[in-house]
Amino acid sequence: MPKAPKGKRNGTAHGSPYNHGGKGSAANHIFKMKTDIGQHVLKNPGVAQAIVDKADLKQSDIVLEVGPGTGNITVKILERAKKVIAVELDPRMASEVTKRVQGKPEAKRLEVLLGDVIKTELPYFDVCISNTPYQISSPLTFKLLTLSPSPRTCILTFQLEFAQRLFARPGSALYSRLSVNTQMWATVTHIMKIGRNNFRPPPAVESSVVRLVPKRPRPQISWEEWDGLLRVCFVRKNRTLRAGFLGTSTVMEMLEANYRTWCAQNNIAVEEGPAEVEVNTEVEMDAAIGSSPNEDAEEVGGEEEQEEEWDGIMDVDDPDIPSFFKDELDEKAKLLNVKSGSKRKRKGKVAELVREKVRKVLEDETELADRRARMCDEGDFLKLLWAFNKEGIHFS
Repeated sequence: MPKAPKGKRNGTAHGSPYNHGGKGSAANHIFKMKTDIGQHVLKNPGVAQAIVDKADLKQSDIVLEVGPGTGNITVKILERAKKVIAVELDPRMASEVTKRVQGKPEAKRLEVLLGDVIKTELPYFDVCISNTPYQISSPLTFKLLTLSPSPRTCILTFQLEFAQRLFARPGSALYSRLSVNTQMWATVTHIMKIGRNNFRPPPAVESSVVRLVPKRPRPQISWEEWDGLLRVCFVRKNRTLRAGFLGTSTVMEMLEANYRTWCAQNNIAVEEGPAEVEVNTEVEMDAAIGSSPNEDAEEVGGEEEQEEEWDGIMDVDDPDIPSFFKDELDEKAKLLNVKSGSKRKRKGKVAELVREKVRKVLEDETELADRRARMCDEGDFLKLLWAFNKEGIHFS
């Protein structure tokens, strides 16, 4: 008697939306990932578990997860934490992570917020864990640093080059405003690298996991003032600070407007009218240039070309550059087109007063006029901010 034909083993397994192995696996994907918004789901359960372990979660913790995807990390967090608040931009992903716990006790401890995490008002949470979409790495980092009360710790997965910017030191090619801000407000620790094949679909770059622990107590300075100063300094981080301030008319106009506001708020009278002394355009041109044509290249050395390459890959500061810098090149072009030895347009007394205060801070009080932002540490920027504020110069 012939044997009955055997059915396919585990025949129903191929119908599982989470089974992506074997022949014809492409047809079993839940849906096509939107890589244009950074959808690269972490598929390695060992790496997901390691990320959760590094968070040192407590049973009483409320965890914010940014970009939960299909919930591979979410379910592991729910095993250890009191509650998970998952913020997801894609409605399809939000539906999937909800299905993962549907009908289970964990469902009551999962809250899914649909929307952009940068624009969402976040509720209180103790720990943040994020497989961060690369497009929002910079704004998410700044948002977490400015939260009050601050989270206990943040375990964040970033593009490798972006993670290296977070703990870059003065003088390195990757040192930037992001580096100074992060290290001022938090302690940064590199945890591990993650190969691209641990994600589905694989991204074009390697990834890295970092831990941010906000400093407690928080530094007793204004975030707006501090970040405003750094924005000015790092717009052209290879220029001297003298050129970045005194040689940039848009910066001086902004500082003059802020000084007038500060005087009005503190009932300090300002003397209006044209300035009594004219200054040669040559002087202003020298300040605008800041140095001889080859000086920057000589000081930076062989790193300048490499630095431009990094800025092309991920220039984290460009999206945040204030609007008053957009006409900076036009302003310098106008200065350079003026005939040598001619006089610049006479400015008001307030403008000259602010200019003298800035010169005094840079050259006399801090002696940082000839330093470049990329070579200054947070102590130098603190000294600079304190000296400016003492003269009534503000950046917020």
